[in-house]
Amino acid sequence: MDTPSALSKQSQSTAVACGRQGRGREILFQDHSLLGRSVYGLAKAMAWLGGAMLIAVVAMVTISIVGRALLWAGLRPITGDYELASAGVAFAIFAFLPWAHLERGHAIVTLLTDRFGPRVNAWILVITDTMMLVVATFIAWRLWFGMLDKFAYRETTLLLRMPLGWAYAAGFVGTAAFVIIAVYVLGRSVTNALTGRSEPKHVGGEI
Repeated sequence: MDTPSALSKQSQSTAVACGRQGRGREILFQDHSLLGRSVYGLAKAMAWLGGAMLIAVVAMVTISIVGRALLWAGLRPITGDYELASAGVAFAIFAFLPWAHLERGHAIVTLLTDRFGPRVNAWILVITDTMMLVVATFIAWRLWFGMLDKFAYRETTLLLRMPLGWAYAAGFVGTAAFVIIAVYVLGRSVTNALTGRSEPKHVGGEI
């Protein structure tokens, strides 16, 4: 037969275990958790890829302009520079979206929301993050089917004859990462709203 002290110790251990499980659920969508670090790694990798792509586009355009300006010296512009620049910039834009959303880098209109308390603003973030997830999913969905159509009809660019499906595929990679980030950010917002934690500091422009 258990003594009162044994029952008390058992209850305490059960409470501690339940508390640990609860804290585990709470920190799942926090930036210092394993999930948070993994998501940050993904967003940062996409941002680096987008930056590298922009540098490559700038270098290519510069070389092409110099070649066009020095036609008299026997140089020439890069064939299809406009097509390459369009595809590269499009990929960079989609690659930057995950990091911008994760770091709250979008422009924020705070003219009205500053009048509300932290709790109300936390739930407003839940609503806006839900909308962002819907938008990210819609973009990824349309890019996926657009990619399939371009490959099916074998559409290519005018000068380089580059398959347009690959450009859509590159954009889809960025939007797929965007969807993953949007799911995490929504989970983080819901967790913060329920537990009263503060959101990461905004780095975007506030209006």
